[in-house]
Amino acid sequence: MILLESYSSPRLHQWLLGNSSWLVYHEVTSPLRHLPGPEGTSWIYGHLRDVFNGESFVLHEEWVKEYGHTLKYKGFFFTNQLFTMDSRAINHVLTHSTDYQKPSPMRYTLTQILGEGVFVVEGTQHRQQASRDSSSSIPNPAFGPAQIRGLTSIFFEQAIRLRDIVSSEISKDPAANTTGARIDIMPWLSRMTFDIIGPRSATQHFSILPFLQAWIPPLRLIPTDRAQKIQVAQCTIARIGNKLVTNAKAIAHAGATEKGEIEKSSLRGRDLLTLLVKANMATDIPESQKLSDVDVLAQIPTFLVAGHESTSSAATWALYAMTVAPEVQTKLREELLSVDTETPSMDDLMALPYLDAVVRETLRAHAPVPSTVRVAVKDDVLPLEKPFTDKHGVVRDAIRISKGDQIFIPILVMNRSEELWGPDAHEFNPERWQNLPKSVSRIPGVWGHMLSFLGGPRACIGYRFSRRRTLQRNSPLLKQDEGNSVHSRSQLSNLSLRYPAGEIGRRLSVVQRPVLRGDPTYEPQLPLLVKLYHRE
Repeated sequence: MILLESYSSPRLHQWLLGNSSWLVYHEVTSPLRHLPGPEGTSWIYGHLRDVFNGESFVLHEEWVKEYGHTLKYKGFFFTNQLFTMDSRAINHVLTHSTDYQKPSPMRYTLTQILGEGVFVVEGTQHRQQASRDSSSSIPNPAFGPAQIRGLTSIFFEQAIRLRDIVSSEISKDPAANTTGARIDIMPWLSRMTFDIIGPRSATQHFSILPFLQAWIPPLRLIPTDRAQKIQVAQCTIARIGNKLVTNAKAIAHAGATEKGEIEKSSLRGRDLLTLLVKANMATDIPESQKLSDVDVLAQIPTFLVAGHESTSSAATWALYAMTVAPEVQTKLREELLSVDTETPSMDDLMALPYLDAVVRETLRAHAPVPSTVRVAVKDDVLPLEKPFTDKHGVVRDAIRISKGDQIFIPILVMNRSEELWGPDAHEFNPERWQNLPKSVSRIPGVWGHMLSFLGGPRACIGYRFSRRRTLQRNSPLLKQDEGNSVHSRSQLSNLSLRYPAGEIGRRLSVVQRPVLRGDPTYEPQLPLLVKLYHRE
C-alpha cells in the first residue's frame, strides 16, 4: 500500500511531466520527422503491435517497397524510429558503437535476462569485458579458433546423443515405417545446447521471465510475481555460478606448469565457462585485461541464454529448411556419407563445401536474431551510399540524427534483399555461395557478407562458436553410424514436415522460432515426420 501511494507522489508526477515534455519536444524537432513512412496505428504502441503480431520482416519489406530504403516508422508513444537499408549508414552506426548504443529500456530488459554481461553493457565496461583486439580480450580467447576447435568432441558427443534419442523415438512409433515418426525436435535441440555452453547443473531451476517496467523506471518498484521469479533465478544462477567458477579455477590450476603458470596458449576446456575462467587466469595476460570474478559470473547468463537461444534457433531453422527443400537434404546426406568416421574433426567438416554452404544459407535466410535497435547518444549525420527523397520531395544525401533518435538495424531484411542477393533472395539456395553477387560485399557484417552477427566493435564475439556448432549439430541426424546405430546397417534419417510449410510461422522472443499458425497457444515448435532412409 505504501508503494502504491508513492507512485502518486509529486516525484513521480515530476518524472512523468519532465519526460513527456522532453518526448514532445524531441519529436517536433527531430530531423526524422521529414522522412517518408507509414502512418502510425496506435498512439501508445505505434507500429510495434503490428510488428509483434505478424512476421516483422514481412511488414518491413512491404514498407521498403512503398517508401524506399530509408524511412521512419512509429515506436512506443508514437516516437519516430529510423529504418534504413543503406549499407553505408548501417556501417556508420555499427562502427561508431560508443555513439550508437542499445536503448536504455532494451538494456534494462536484457539485464534482467542476461545480467551485466558482455552482450548488454556499454562504454568502458564493455571495452573491459570484450576488447576490440581479439588477441587480448578476455571472453574472446574462449571463442577463438583454437578453443572452438577444442570443443569439437563435446559438440559431437551431444549431436550423437540427439541422433540416438531420435532413433529411439522412431522405434517407438508404429507409423515410423510408413508416414514417419512424429517428433517435435525443438525441445531436444534446446536441451543439447545447454551442455555445450555450460555444465548441466547450470540449467537446473533456471527460469527467466520478461520484465515489463522497462520504459518507466519508477514502476520498477512495483512488486510482481515475475520480478520475484527473476530475482530467485538470478540468485540461483549466482549460487551455481560461484560453484562452477570455483571448479573451473581448480581445473585451471591443475593444468598449470611446474612454475604455477597458466599460459593463454594452453587454453582448453569442456565448455565455454571453463575456457573463459582459464583465459582470465592466464599468467601471460596483463592484469588490466582480466575480469573480476563478478564480471566472469556476469557472463554465465549470456552463455546460457544468448548463446543457447541463438545456436538452438539456427539448428532448428536448418532442419526446417532441409524439410522444405528435400533436394538439399539429399545432397547434404551424400556429402556427409563421404566422411568415414562418426566423429569427424573440425578439419574434416570444414572440407565439406556443401555443408558449409547449407550453414551459411541457414544463417542468412533464417538469422536467429532478425533485427536490433540502437539509440544515438549525440547529434550526428549518417552518410549514405544512395540518396533518398524525403516526404517533401527534397533529395537527401545524408540523414541528420538528433540525440535520442532510435535506429532500427534490419538484419533479416538485409539478408533477404533482392537488390543485394538477387531475385531468389527469399529462397533457401545453398548453391548461391558458389558465386555470390558482388553487391553483397557492401553488407557491413563481421562474417559471411551478412548481418546475422552484426559488425563493428559490438559484433557477436561468439560467431565462430555459432557457425561451427551449426556445422556439427545436425549432421549425425542425416548420417547414422552403421556400426553403432540402434537400427540395422545402412539406415539414415529422412526428415519432412508434419504440416504444410505454409502453416509454419515465426515468433520472436529472444530469437525467432517456428510456430504453428493454427495453434492457439502459439508455442514454439517444429513437428517433424522422421523415418529411416535405406541407403541403396
